[in-house]
Amino acid sequence: MRILVACEESQAVTIELRKLGHEAYSCDIEPCSGGHSEWHLQVDALELLKMRWDMIIAFPPCTYLSNAGNRWLWQGGKLNNARYQEGLTAKAFFMRFLEADCPCIAVENPIHARIYDTPPCSQEIQPYMFGHPFTKKTRLWLRGLPPLLATDIVAPERCFMPSSRSGENGFAQHTSKARSKTFPGIARAMAEQWAGVCE
Repeated sequence: MRILVACEESQAVTIELRKLGHEAYSCDIEPCSGGHSEWHLQVDALELLKMRWDMIIAFPPCTYLSNAGNRWLWQGGKLNNARYQEGLTAKAFFMRFLEADCPCIAVENPIHARIYDTPPCSQEIQPYMFGHPFTKKTRLWLRGLPPLLATDIVAPERCFMPSSRSGENGFAQHTSKARSKTFPGIARAMAEQWAGVCE
C-alpha cells in the first residue's frame, strides 16, 4: 500500500510500515531524524493530500489545541484571543487530515481543549498498553480502521513527564519535539494492525 505518515519527522511509524513491505513516506516541514531521508518528504503535508493514498496516518501539531495549553488560553479569567485564533487555525489543519479523500485514516492527538469543539475521538490509548511503563493519554480519530488492540500491557511506573535529561528510550527530554515522538510499541502496533486492514 502507498501510505502517508504526515507530520512525522521521527519516522517511527514509517519505519515499521517499511518493515512490512509497504510504500510508506514520512512527511514534515523539518528534516527527518529517523535516518531514512529517502523515505521522507520535506514539504507541507497539505500538498500531499492532493495525491491518492491507500492510508493516511497523521500526527498534526497539538500545541494550540491541547487541553494542557489552557493556562495560556485563559489568562486572568479572560480568553486570550490571539491564542484562541491560533487554536482555530490548528483545528482547521487537524480537520484537513480527518476529512481527507482517503479510505483509511488515523489522526493522533492529545485531549483537545473543549472550546475548539473537535469531533469525538474513536479511541484513547496509553503507552503502558504497548510495553512502555508510562501514562500519557493519547487520542485516535479513525476512519476505515479498527481501534488499536493492546499488545503488551505493563504496570505503569509513572506519568510520562519530560525533563531536561534523556530518559528511557530517549523520550524524556524537555522539548515539544521529544514529547511528541511516537513510542516504538505504539508505532509497531499501528503498522501491524492497520497496514493489512485496508484493501
